[in-house]
Order: sequence, then C-alpha cells, then structure tokens
Amino acid sequence: MLFGWKFVAYTHRRPEFQNEDSVSDGCLPLECGRYLEPAPILCREAIVDRIAFLGWTVTEKQNYEETLSSLGSSHASPASGESGSRAVAIAMYGVLLASYAVNAADRQLFPLLAHDVRLQYNFSLADTGLLTTIFTLGLAVAGLPTGYLLARFSRKTVLLAGIGIFSTGTALTILSTGFPDMLVYLAATGIGEAMQLTVMIAIAANYFIHYRAAAIGSMNVFFGIGAFSGPILGSILLTRYRTWHAPMIGFALAGFLMIAVIAVAVRPWFSETRRAADARTDLRGAPTILNRNTVILTILSVIAGLILFGFTGMYPTYLREGLHYTPKAAGFVASFYGAGALISIGGGWLGDRFSPRIVLCGAFSGIACLGYLCFHGSGAILPRAILTFAYGAIGSGTIYVNLAAYHVKAVRSSLSSRASGMFVTSLYAAAAGAGYLMGGIASHSGWAVAAEIQISLLSIVAAGLATALRPAEMAL
Repeated sequence: MLFGWKFVAYTHRRPEFQNEDSVSDGCLPLECGRYLEPAPILCREAIVDRIAFLGWTVTEKQNYEETLSSLGSSHASPASGESGSRAVAIAMYGVLLASYAVNAADRQLFPLLAHDVRLQYNFSLADTGLLTTIFTLGLAVAGLPTGYLLARFSRKTVLLAGIGIFSTGTALTILSTGFPDMLVYLAATGIGEAMQLTVMIAIAANYFIHYRAAAIGSMNVFFGIGAFSGPILGSILLTRYRTWHAPMIGFALAGFLMIAVIAVAVRPWFSETRRAADARTDLRGAPTILNRNTVILTILSVIAGLILFGFTGMYPTYLREGLHYTPKAAGFVASFYGAGALISIGGGWLGDRFSPRIVLCGAFSGIACLGYLCFHGSGAILPRAILTFAYGAIGSGTIYVNLAAYHVKAVRSSLSSRASGMFVTSLYAAAAGAGYLMGGIASHSGWAVAAEIQISLLSIVAAGLATALRPAEMAL
C-alpha cells in the first residue's frame, strides 16, 4: 500500500552500500521507516516524482532534498570522509592491539615464575610444565564456543568479557592452596584469552580484507611487544618485591585498565564491521569448514601448538635449572622470543605473497634446526638470545601468523569466525599438554632429547605435511 508508507532516506549509506561501486549512479538505498525492512533502490528522479503523492510537508521535502544533496556530494568526493573514518578505525584497532600486548605479557609471565612456584609448592617438573601451558586448554575449550557467541553477541561484548576473565584468573592464582586450584585458575585465563584472540582475528579479517595475513601479523607484533616486555617487567617486580605474587597482581590490574579504555574508545561501527567487499568475494574459498585445506591446517596447528608452547613454556625453566641462569638473565633471554615476534608483519607479508606450501614448509624446517640448537651448545647469554629471537621470528612471526590467516583464507568469508575458532581450538588444545610432555621427556631423558623429539622431529613431519595443501582452493 503505497499511500500508507513513508520512505525516509538514510543519512549514511547502509553497510552493504559502503563501497562506491555497489551504488548505481543517481540512485540511493532507502529503508522503510515503519518496519525497518529494506526497500528497493529507487532512482532519485523517481523518488522526487513520488514525493507529492506521499503527502509530505514542505519541511519534510526540503530535509529530504538536503539529504539527497549531501549524499550526492559524498558520492562525488568520498576521499576525505573515508580517510577520516579509516584513521579513527586504525586508532581504535591500535587500542585493541595494546590490550593484546597486555594479554601476551600476561601469557609469558608464569613460565618465568614457574621455578619460584615450584619451590614454594614442591611441584614436580612435569606438573610445573603443565601449569605453564594449561592456559592453552582454556584457549582450546573456548575457541569454538567463542565463534558461537560471536554469532549472537557483539564482538565488543565478547572481547570485554574475555579480558575480564583472564585478568581475574591471573589475580586469583596468588590465592591458590595447591596444584588443583592453581590449575583451574590458570586454565580460566586461557578461556578469556581465547575470547579476546578470536574476536581480534575476526575484526582483522573483516576490516583489512585485502591484507588479512598482514593484519593478523600486526596482532603478533603487539604480541611480540607484550612477550618481550612481560618477562623483563615480571623479573623486575619479582626481584624488587621478592615474591611471585607481585607480578601477577600488577599484570591483572593492567588487564582491568584495558577494559575501561576499550569500553570508552572502541565504537561498534568498527568492531562489528562487515565489509561490502566480503560479499563480492564470498564465493572464494571452501563453502564448508570440512575441507581438505582446513583439515591439513588443523593438523599443522596441532603440531605448532606442541612445538611453540613446548618451547615458550619450558625454555625459561631450562635456562634457570639446566643452565643456572638468574631470574633477570632468564627473563632477558626469554624476552627475545617476543622480540622475534615483532617481525610478524613481515611474516604475514610472506604469507600474502607466496604459496602456503613454500611459507609453511620453509618455516617448519627452520624451527626443526632451531629446536636442536637452542638446547645444545654453551650457556653464553648472547648466543641464547640470538637463537631465541630467531625461534620467535619463525615460530610466532611466521608459522603462527600464517596458520591463523590460512585458516580464514581456506573458507568463504562468511565462515571466517568459525575458521578462526577452529584455529584457536586446534592449536591450543595441543599446546595445553606441550609443557607437561616436554617436562616429562626431560625428566627421563634430558632436555636435549626432549627438544629433538618434541620440536625437531615434529617440525620435520609438519614441513612434509604442508606440501599437501592446495593453494588454488584458497581465497589468496
């Protein structure tokens, strides 16, 4: 019924019309104001001709014509508005990246404190190893459910809840009376981190549609900043206050501070973005999660969880107990893993430019060599720092970044949240037992054998498996 409806022009384009190419010349997207249902795209001339039949007042007609004029001007010269919005979006993404740096610092803290915790509670080496990586069980458990939550709640809501959970878990760890409750608190931190990580990947994949690997690489740069600063700041607090409680409290407070900053600074139009270009490219990639590339990438993610977190979880303990490093020296060397992750944008660039087969096969082969070198040779600090830097650059800066990106690229963009959830679950499920496995092997056969089996051997297997990927079936 034409005369029963009043059509109201948008003061901004609907999300699916954000891209200039998707709006026909002289036409504007309209919406039915009463039912909030999309109306057909009507040419300006046809709309103006109908105004007289809709019974609009003179003022309504003038306001409508002003809206048409402003939108027409924006269509003619969109650059300034778009650049302003993009600058604001990048600033908000920077806030999210800062929160991820706090997450990374928190994640790298406990392995540094594991020796002190072990002495206080008299834990075995295997049990200590499990505590250093148990947070990844929370990451694994929460990965796919977070994808489910993202389909029903806003990304910002899920993100803030995640930061609150991992910060609370960090604070509660100091109240532990023994192994069971400490295990629960540390696992809970992983649940919160999974929620934050999955949301960050979804935002990066949807906003930076043409540079997804590089965008996820920028996340890992800030992971590197946190992973580099975390052990150093933690060792300073540990030395100054002479208790492992002090670093845990300080890092938990930093997380709560970031909740307040994100709540104020990050707007939903950015965090909930659905780019129009996604709709045009959604036919690229597999139409289902169950496909050849995703299956292979999932297996590679499981292996990556074992080799990356076996190293980050137990290497500081190896430095302090195997090489008898002081807390400051161990923290200094361990921080170079984060420094290596700072080149993640470069690792993401490699993933965007070269075949997944080449990138992953080469990276896993490099880790196989480094896994051997890091646990052999002299105990001099400088060589250890250089090797740790290289491990971080290849492991975190290349393998981690591109596995995350390839999971998203393997499927259509409408499945990006589920794909990122699959990546988080597969990698961190394996990582949960990485420290326990490496600590157990080291207890029976020594640190060198543990590294040769868990890092070098598994990396060689992964390098061979990467050659079975089919890049032609991915949205590269």
